[in-house]
Amino acid sequence: MISIMVALAEEFSLFTPEPTTPLTEEIHTSLKLKAPDRSIEALPQPATTETMTVSASVYFPVPGQTDETPFITADGSRINQNNPKKHRWIAVSRDLHSRWGGDISYGDSLMVTGVSKKLDGLYIVRDIMNKRIRNRIDILVGEKDKVMGYWKDVKIAKLN
Repeated sequence: MISIMVALAEEFSLFTPEPTTPLTEEIHTSLKLKAPDRSIEALPQPATTETMTVSASVYFPVPGQTDETPFITADGSRINQNNPKKHRWIAVSRDLHSRWGGDISYGDSLMVTGVSKKLDGLYIVRDIMNKRIRNRIDILVGEKDKVMGYWKDVKIAKLN
């Protein structure tokens, strides 16, 4: 009976010694994995619509530059009082907004270029501007950010 069990154990390689190379080393050396390309060009780029040329300015969430509820945007989003700039939110003039016949809606992502290295980039539309303002975007920043300015010939493109 014992000889039958030994024969079966040998048949199914139960008595073979452990491999000298760990299994993980064999996998890594046989696969030869390539490091992923982390460059921006390698990332999938969202499709954009045509660019528009607008002017741009910055605004602070204070009653003098907003309304009586400076930390609540027109779409109901709440602004972080300690760091408003971190949201990367903008207001658009009413002529650009879909509610008044424009092509841009709340929640749309806009690529903004032509302001500055610090302020160019991707923003989300969360607010609208006073009706007297036309063809402009307003970038939300905090008073502590010490950013002021008005820029002409700023390009915006809505991401699809």
